[in-house]
Amino acid sequence: MAEPSPKRLRRALRSALIRGAVRLASLLPLGVALALGDLLGRVGWAVAGKTRRLALSHLALALPELPEAERRALARASFLHVARAVAEAVTVRRIDPQLEAYVAIAGDGERLLREARAAGKGLVLVTGHLGNWELFARRFVRVTGPSATIARPSWDPKIDAMVADFRRSGGVTTLWRGHVSTGRALLKAFRQGVPVGFLIDQDTGVEGVFVPFFGRLAWTARGPADLALRFRSPVFVAWTRRRGPRRGDGYLLEVEPVAYDPDPADQEAEVLALTARCTARLEAAIRRTPGEWVWMHERWKRRPAGEEHASSVPKTRELSAG
Repeated sequence: MAEPSPKRLRRALRSALIRGAVRLASLLPLGVALALGDLLGRVGWAVAGKTRRLALSHLALALPELPEAERRALARASFLHVARAVAEAVTVRRIDPQLEAYVAIAGDGERLLREARAAGKGLVLVTGHLGNWELFARRFVRVTGPSATIARPSWDPKIDAMVADFRRSGGVTTLWRGHVSTGRALLKAFRQGVPVGFLIDQDTGVEGVFVPFFGRLAWTARGPADLALRFRSPVFVAWTRRRGPRRGDGYLLEVEPVAYDPDPADQEAEVLALTARCTARLEAAIRRTPGEWVWMHERWKRRPAGEEHASSVPKTRELSAG
């Protein structure tokens, strides 16, 4: 039997360390975990130079009107927020008994979701990496019943299994992108009326369309729009935002229905328009709390053909009316 390569050994060791750290951290009280998250966020900001530069460059691209010092403060806040959100997810057992209070639903969002779920046509939940998307998913289950989410596998199957188990404990089934069974499972979920969540705010290797995002075209997953049109499912954009600056202040979950034409004369145009509407709502939410989004992701990595010759980029409002 061949000896494991050094690279494989390093990956195995890294995986074991991550999984061990998560298990240990899950035993901490919530307040201690949040304090540790703050510390790790500050350390990450100080030492992760490449990631810090990515966040700053993306903020300059998306919010050029802000002074440089303000963009730098937002980038640092993003590091701290992500670390704190991870701490909340890791210690979710401490939050689960009080989840309805920790993640409160704004306005009549709960009524809208219950009515849409009762219609039995499935439910398309569009969100992004804003606020705490893991607590967001668990909170939805308390309203709509068991749900599913599409996710990209990581570099390690054991970490993926840990993540899937975590979500399953909250009533969320993870459908891994690229797995042979995912397509069938996704269609089955819609036929059974199960809500399905999609995070569309990252440039990933999926079928998509270019729609405006912060005034610049961004490659965005078209799956939510395709499935909504196929099954005539209601579409909601939803996200969480922190209720206050202190640790443990919890979140407010906001829900917005998104209208579309279920019988369009031009299906491709309706897919583009619906994707743009969803993206525009996410952009508006990010603008409201920019320190709670993942600015370190390369959102505008893929570019449309010929963009280098374009004189302007369509604004969000031009493709998101309706």
